[in-house]
Amino acid sequence: MGHNIVKVALAQFNSSLGDKKNNLQRMADLCHQAADQDAKLICFPELATTGYRGDLLTTKLWDLSDTDGSETYQLFSSLATSLDLTIVSGFVERGRYLGEIYNSVGVWNPGCDGISGVFRKVHAFGIEKQWFRNGNSYPVFDTPIGKIGIMICYDMGFPEVARILTLNGAELLIAPSAWCVQDRDMWDINTACRALENGSHLLAVNRWGNEEELHMFGGSKILGPRGQVLREANCDGEALLIGEINFLSQAHTRLSIPYLRDRKPQSYEQLVQNSQFTGEL
Repeated sequence: MGHNIVKVALAQFNSSLGDKKNNLQRMADLCHQAADQDAKLICFPELATTGYRGDLLTTKLWDLSDTDGSETYQLFSSLATSLDLTIVSGFVERGRYLGEIYNSVGVWNPGCDGISGVFRKVHAFGIEKQWFRNGNSYPVFDTPIGKIGIMICYDMGFPEVARILTLNGAELLIAPSAWCVQDRDMWDINTACRALENGSHLLAVNRWGNEEELHMFGGSKILGPRGQVLREANCDGEALLIGEINFLSQAHTRLSIPYLRDRKPQSYEQLVQNSQFTGEL
């Protein structure tokens, strides 16, 4: 990690449901805008390339899915290199066999052919379970600005996810989301808690827009390592939120508020003993 202060961009983007071509064109424009403002990383919401609602797209999710060499991979890979910008975005990932898809977030780094890494959403929310396979691991990805850990929307509600990412070395947490307006109170609490508990900056980028009766409200924000809101986008439309991550202040916070250092893992064994807490309490 060579830089103490890094500029980042959160693209509070309104995907057009099922229109991947148009979405990719608009996302490319936003990447250029972010690079023009010296951002080194841009993050898009959950399922940004396709729109969110699997129950409306149904089997078309397969047609919209991406894998090695697909147009999405090629576009983001070439943009990342030409703009010197790490691109983090939600997309529908095609699995190994016919009909297998994941709700995924990809990382495209400058100077790399193709994708640098994929996180597959572990905790499917509601109707997502009908279409997507779950991921089951919490990888941390190297980028030019440092190590990043990704959690998708509902994943952020489980403290274990952000904690595992942090213990695996994540220096920055990113939460691409499609969070609905009814749960805005939970958005504010989850984002602040995950940042504070892990002494980490958190980029929470939320979709804005409607898909039939579902309203995703935006409110994307950059949080500091004490859970404080550093920058916040509005809730009345799309936005490209530019802000700074200060890794020096993050290091200082982890030293002065030592949640990570003061953990007592041996006293938490109940959490992972399969015989307990696996279903009903």
